[in-house]
Order: sequence, then structure tokens, then C-alpha cells
Amino acid sequence: MRTYHHCSLEVVEAARARTVEPDVDYSGFGGKRCLVRGGQRRWCNRIRNLDFRNESSGLASLRAKTRKVFEERNERKRDSRAYHLCHLCHIRVILVDKMVLYVVGLGLGNEKDITVRGLEIVKSCDSVFLEAYTSVLGGVPKERLEEFYGKEVTVADRGMCENDADDLIIEPAKEKNVAFLVVGDPVCATTHTDLMIRAREVGVKVEVVHNASIMGAAGSCGLQLYNFGHTVSIPFFRENWRPTSFYPKIKYNRNGGMHTLCLLDIKVKEPDFDAMMKGRTKFLPPRFMSVATAAEQLIEAEETLKEEAYNVEQTLCIGLARMGQETQKMVAGTLEELKNVDMGEPLHSLIICGDLHDLEFEVVKEYLIEGSQYTIESKGESR
Repeated sequence: MRTYHHCSLEVVEAARARTVEPDVDYSGFGGKRCLVRGGQRRWCNRIRNLDFRNESSGLASLRAKTRKVFEERNERKRDSRAYHLCHLCHIRVILVDKMVLYVVGLGLGNEKDITVRGLEIVKSCDSVFLEAYTSVLGGVPKERLEEFYGKEVTVADRGMCENDADDLIIEPAKEKNVAFLVVGDPVCATTHTDLMIRAREVGVKVEVVHNASIMGAAGSCGLQLYNFGHTVSIPFFRENWRPTSFYPKIKYNRNGGMHTLCLLDIKVKEPDFDAMMKGRTKFLPPRFMSVATAAEQLIEAEETLKEEAYNVEQTLCIGLARMGQETQKMVAGTLEELKNVDMGEPLHSLIICGDLHDLEFEVVKEYLIEGSQYTIESKGESR
């Protein structure tokens, strides 16, 4: 058995490094014994929480040494610590640090839109994943992110997020700090919420670093955010699958005079089933729904359901493209007009307007298609 006599700093460093050894005598003042048994990262069972600022212990030299260690660790500002006093040893030690899964929002523009706190966390983490399933960051390649963050970045596609996250992301977060990077804000997609729930269920600490998202950037067109109702997703129609689950929510919003933000579908790393049938693994090129495609599908939904959720030739809508980037673009008009508009590179979103306040229209009119046949609705009346 190895013994540490009066070596408080070594005890602290051992706990700090997560290298507490079984059956080691960490002796303290007075030569009393405190054993760590059975390979467990725990001290003797006579341990209780004690406020580190408590001066009653009288261990000035130990306090100074441990404070130095704590201050060095505080520079990274990422570890959860527990300060304890062992009543056998009468020395203060750090118990095992609890690692963290950080879910970090990247904003909407480029690699530089990350917050200062988010950047500090990414630089301090042991593993970094970039979620590339629900959104993409303005055409910024992984290599640019790695250069800016100074870290290797692993792209987390749909398969990893839905099938392998437990083994590749959550499980490692029990032993080391992991950053999961999300375009926009982390809490705007159920995929990220599901990941956080699963991590917490197995005892992993989760911290969220927020950032700008399309949910807020949509207000750039002049519409007031508190006048929005349900947000809906518009999926790509396929030959035998043309869902309209978004339609009732749009109708509900407009019946209440509320605007509807439509998030448009993206397809990244979509499997090529024809190739798979031939025994080859192949992925289709990425697809991003445009405002024009969304307008066409919304027109088809109204023609199919005929519940007058909106008027395709009169209801004012606003197309959004590349929000938060230098090339962002906004165009206002009816669905019949927007289906012929080229908004350029992705990502695109679409707003179906409800009742408009005069101040809202003062901003929106800057983006109107010349000669648009829109009708503005206010408090249930057209004008």
C-alpha cells in the first residue's frame, strides 16, 4: 500500500486527475488513515459536504494549495466540483469531477457567430460533434470550423443522431467533456431536446449555450414575434406521400389573426435506395426546399383540402433566405407570386401572414413584389 503523509496537494491532484487508487492510504494531519476501497472513486463514508469558504478547519496551508488548484481549473470554467472534508484525515479534497455534454448554438451566419462562452467551451472540450441533420451553417465546410475552433470536428448526420448518439456522444460524456454543435439555437428542434433528455436519464450533466435562430431572425421582415402562432414544417412531397399535417395549424393561426413561420425541409445524406438494392451504399445529393417549392405545395394543399386556411391569390406571405448572413433576402407577395420567385441559395423559410399591424406593414412593404395582388388583413377585415 502506498501512503501519502501530510501531502495534501498530492491528494487533491489525485482526485483532480481522476486517478484515486484503490487501497491507497491518503493519510492526513496526525497520521490518521482514510482508504479508498474496491476501486471506487469515493473517499471514506464519513464524508459530508462543507462550504469551501468555511474558515473553521484552520488548515491554512492546505487551503492555499487547494485554492491555487481550483483557480487553475476555474480558468476553464467547465467542471462541476464538490468540496468535501474527510473527518478521518481532516483534509479537504476534490471528489471526481462531473463531465458535461455541452449543446452549443452556432447562430445563423458563419463560424464566427458562435458566442464567446460557446467558443471557450468548444476549445476546452475533449470531443466536438457538429449536427448536420436539421440544418447547415451557411455553406461553411467542416474544415473552416476546425481551423477557427482549433479542434477536430466530427459531423453527426441523421444516422448518428438517431441511432448512434448513445454510444458515440452520450456515453463518452460520462468520462470527458463533449460539445454538440447546433446551427441556430439548440432548443429549436426536437432532435436536440431528445438528445438532452437521453443524456440526463443516464446521469450525464447537460448545459445549453443559446444563440440566434430563425425563430428570432424571422422578425427581421418587420412582423412582431409575439404575433406568431404555431411554427410548422413543410416536408418535400413525394409521388405517393403528400402530407398536409401543417395545414390545420396554419388554419388555426390565421383564424386567430396570427402569423405562421414555415420551416422548409432539407435532405442531407439521404440514402439512394436504388443503389442499395444493387448492394451499393450511396447517398443522394443534398436537397434544400426553396420558397418557390413550398409555395407550390401550399397551393396544392389548399386545392386538395379546400378549407380556406389561406387564399393563394390574396394572402400575404414573406419568403426568407439565408437569414443572419450577409446575403439574406426577403420577398413579400402571394403564394401564386412567390412560386415564381428565385430566392437563391439555401436555407429558405416562409411566413404566412395573419392580421398585420400598421407598423408591421411599414416594414413589410419594402419587400413587396412590384404589382403584387396581396390583400392585407387586419382584425379579421381585409383592406
